[in-house]
Amino acid sequence: MPSSDGKVGHALVEFSLYGIFPDEDISSRRISVEDLAPALGSLAAAKTKLESDIHKINEETAPDVNQWIANAKSLEDDINRTRSWANDIVRRSQAPDVSGKAIQEAEEKVGFLRREAEYNQQVYHALKSIKHVNELLDQVEQARDERRILDSLHLLEKSWTALDAIPVSKSSRVMKLLDLRAFELKSAVHDVFDRVWDSLIRVDTENGKVAVFHTRKDEQMGLAEAVVGLKAYKEVDQRMTSFWHRLDEAIVGPRTNIETQELPQVQTEDSHLTLRGSAEKTITSLFSDLDQVMTYLSERLPEELVYSLSNVMMPDLIPRIIGIWLDTAVPASLKEMDEFRKVTEAVKVFCSRLQNLKYSGFQELQEWVDDAPKVWLSKCRETALDSVRTKLAQGLGQPKEVERVETQTVTRSEGKELAANRITSGDDDGWGAWDDGETDNKENVNAKPEINEDDGTDAWGWGDDDGADEQPEAPLEQRQAEQPAEEDPTEAWGWGEEDTAEVAPEEPAAKPASSSNPQTRELTLKETYNVSSMPDPVLALVSTVLEDAAFLVGSEGNPMAAVAGGLFSLPTLVLAMFRAVSPYYYNLNTGGNMFLYNDATYLSERLSDLAKNWKTREDLAPRAIAMLRLDNDIKALQSFANRAYASEMSMQKTVIRDLLGGSQNLLQQDGLDTSDLEAQVDNAIAHVRALAAMWSTILAKSAWSQAVGSLVDTIAAKLVADVMDLAGIGQDEAYNIASLIARITELDDLFLPPDAPKDTVPATAEYASSWLRLKYLSEVLQSNLQDVRYLWMESELSLYFTVDEVIELIRLSFVDNARTREVVREIEANPQPLGAQ
Repeated sequence: MPSSDGKVGHALVEFSLYGIFPDEDISSRRISVEDLAPALGSLAAAKTKLESDIHKINEETAPDVNQWIANAKSLEDDINRTRSWANDIVRRSQAPDVSGKAIQEAEEKVGFLRREAEYNQQVYHALKSIKHVNELLDQVEQARDERRILDSLHLLEKSWTALDAIPVSKSSRVMKLLDLRAFELKSAVHDVFDRVWDSLIRVDTENGKVAVFHTRKDEQMGLAEAVVGLKAYKEVDQRMTSFWHRLDEAIVGPRTNIETQELPQVQTEDSHLTLRGSAEKTITSLFSDLDQVMTYLSERLPEELVYSLSNVMMPDLIPRIIGIWLDTAVPASLKEMDEFRKVTEAVKVFCSRLQNLKYSGFQELQEWVDDAPKVWLSKCRETALDSVRTKLAQGLGQPKEVERVETQTVTRSEGKELAANRITSGDDDGWGAWDDGETDNKENVNAKPEINEDDGTDAWGWGDDDGADEQPEAPLEQRQAEQPAEEDPTEAWGWGEEDTAEVAPEEPAAKPASSSNPQTRELTLKETYNVSSMPDPVLALVSTVLEDAAFLVGSEGNPMAAVAGGLFSLPTLVLAMFRAVSPYYYNLNTGGNMFLYNDATYLSERLSDLAKNWKTREDLAPRAIAMLRLDNDIKALQSFANRAYASEMSMQKTVIRDLLGGSQNLLQQDGLDTSDLEAQVDNAIAHVRALAAMWSTILAKSAWSQAVGSLVDTIAAKLVADVMDLAGIGQDEAYNIASLIARITELDDLFLPPDAPKDTVPATAEYASSWLRLKYLSEVLQSNLQDVRYLWMESELSLYFTVDEVIELIRLSFVDNARTREVVREIEANPQPLGAQ
């Protein structure tokens, strides 16, 4: 019992701590100054004791949380007290003697007290929620220590939910402390979960072992419960990704590595998946081992983990199986088709097994086996195109001589002309049976040639309507029109060729006889030329592909029969590849373009023969016969051959023109004397002779004559044009020009047959349209006026020069006097002297 001096202090302490009102004798007592000191002492002692208690509590729990809880009871008493006050005020307000002002004051006080009560209630609920969260975290910590992972996770989830429900700002210190404690407990539980997970799933990459356990005796959590933990941490895919990479490193990777000398075999030993012994390098053995792996995982992993593992494993494993194992097992022909069928059956069984084991993500493998015919066709296409590239990369190889045989219906005059040109006849009788006593006419060198720098127009038979009787028949070789040398890469694939004016050349047809009594007969003509080693492999490849395609058309039960049409289109791609790639490799060799011309021509001829024979074969189904379409490819090869020839000719002509001064006038180059001009001409002549010698081992005789003749014509046309561009020609200059022409005309010996008599007329003029112009130009430059008049009026100068050209030469070479004007007038009066005769 406190003394009378300490009763006041005790009452204050009791009221402050517990809200206890003092007894009547204390509450009605008058307080004096002497009572304050003991009261303050009691309060100080109570304060010290309270601080000691608070400090002790704070050591056990979070300090701020316990302070809130300690004040909750005091607030509850305040709430009860304010309710009592509110009831008293209401009772008094109902008294009839209360004035209106008192009522208003009472109402304001009631409103204030209600707001205070609501605020205190909120504080109470907040403190209660904080206490609840703190208790949950204590339970999490206890469950963690007992390795009850699922209980820890459930309690953590509850604590997070309760924490989010606390009506307190997240930036307050108490909320930060609770959030920090929850995060630290989450990390601690995760560390325990990692250790439990590692004990359930073990992967030994060094020794190639994998073990998956449903449960462990020393662990309270199994794999099924682990799924819940993985979901809580949102680590399902992450864990399965890590597991797959380690599984791949330990088991799957070594088993699927086809490059190793000895493959290990997958075995199951004592609940472990391991690698032991050696396995065969076959598709069947591979799928057998993979089946063991998939079955082991499916039986031991929960379905959710199997699904997640499929999403990570299949995008990596399936392309590896297809790219390394299956694609290499696809045959390039029908010979190994039986083994390929076994492969497809093994793939189908494996896909069915994966589906039964609840795996997903293997659609690519299913599509591969469903599209096996297309896969095989793609392999055939890839192999065929690669073989063409490989063959071209190996070089042109050893050339070989081939023979072209052609049967034509020709007239007697044409036959004698062919005989004069030394084209071999397959008939034993030759043309003797045609002879009616007339002597065989030799080559008519007086026939008027086309005055055109282009070498090939008359060789194609263009313009024959104007002079069919005077033009000699072109030889058997395809007549090549000179086209621009610029090569469009797209033309190699045959694109747009239907829009091109110049199509692949055809063998020239015999011209109708112009005599009143034409006689015709069939004549078999032969000539030889050289091709590289490329055409035969290409032809063999095309033939093999077509035979396989025909076999599939006649084999309805064959699973590959569905792609027979695609196989028939493969030769087109093979030939397109040849046209696209061959220019590069052929140009690496001397005379490559001419070999390319010969090879493409040879290919087109052999393919044409193949197409004709194909249509007459009785061992093929009608559908197989109808599916062969090589006509466009043959035309494309002919056009391609023409471009190769034209490109080579254009390039060599450019070289010759450059050797003769290029765009400058050969005879008007600054700083060059006669010896320099002779050196330029000699260089051009040497270049032509070198090309002629090289081409003689490549081209057929007729094609060689046309090609070399075109080069010779380029020299002749260049010199004639340069002379006509001179402002004047002096006597010495005329002599020098005639000397240059004499050097050039030595090229006549290229067009003489071996061991020809001295009086044999060279065939140069037949293949070089400007050749006789050059010779007559030399005659004019070395003649006087009377000789020029004779050449025009009596000789054949008018066949190769026009009136204006001859008059221009006279004005360049002779002084303008009465005699000169008289000769000019006489020439103008007789523009066609031979026609008048």
